[in-house]
Amino acid sequence: MDLVTTAIVPIVILLLTGAVLKRRVITDGAFWPGLSWLVYWVFAPALFIDAVAGADLGAVALGPLLLALVVPVLAVAALTLGLGRLLGVRGPEWGSLMQGTIRFNTYVGLVFVSALHGSQGVATFALAVAVLVPLVNLISVVTLAAGRRASDSGPSVLREVATNPLILACLVGLAVNLTGLPLPGTVTATLQLLAQPTLVCGTLLAGAALSLRVDRQDVKALTLGAVLKLAVLPLAALAIAVPLGITGPMLIALVVITALPVTPTAAVLASRMGGDVRLMSALIGTQTVLSVVTLPALIALAQRVGG
Repeated sequence: MDLVTTAIVPIVILLLTGAVLKRRVITDGAFWPGLSWLVYWVFAPALFIDAVAGADLGAVALGPLLLALVVPVLAVAALTLGLGRLLGVRGPEWGSLMQGTIRFNTYVGLVFVSALHGSQGVATFALAVAVLVPLVNLISVVTLAAGRRASDSGPSVLREVATNPLILACLVGLAVNLTGLPLPGTVTATLQLLAQPTLVCGTLLAGAALSLRVDRQDVKALTLGAVLKLAVLPLAALAIAVPLGITGPMLIALVVITALPVTPTAAVLASRMGGDVRLMSALIGTQTVLSVVTLPALIALAQRVGG
């Protein structure tokens, strides 16, 4: 399958379309948050339930998947703290930089895995999301709270994880899959209809959130964030996954989720918790643009070494 024509070019077109629509056509400030809410709470959960419920879970080795996801994220988080200190990162910048090295744009990833491996790829990716979302949210919120010396982050972390619609959707899909009870045809058809806008709307939102304004003072942090997120994290995951025997759609899903640019929602969390919103926006914009090149290259590498 030609990854350029099936994923890269469509993503670039949708990113540019989202950027143009927000700046030139749909300038209503209420539209984009409303669309984001729909994707996050309705469309994406429907896609995850439908994909996981119908997936062949026997093809997913959960133990190796957990190891190949969690260890690299913890290592990169530690590197972020160590190298960030050397670069003079301080205060609110910490939480934004940490998000920029471990959080990921789910919707862009869905486009790639769907183009490469269809529903099985989406299902495997959804399970990886369910593993990583609690971990990266916990690390991000704790770091943001530490940056502003807050002491009330514990309940907010637990609440955010417990009510995360993507995690809940994965759990529902798993329950349906493991019990073997088929969903009524009407429910399945409804889920599939609701799932269809996810990829398009999610990528449009990523384009709408693009910001390429870079201050000179942020160059070092942006470089560190891009190197750790777009290269070190996925390569570390690949280095662990291959010896564990992870191949096929599972390996691609693992590489994609670790190689994705930081999600635009990171700016929202930074704003709510006193992080550096300017730095966060620059991290989102630069990583999104760079990932158009780095992500396909890493997928090609995974296909080569993983068969």
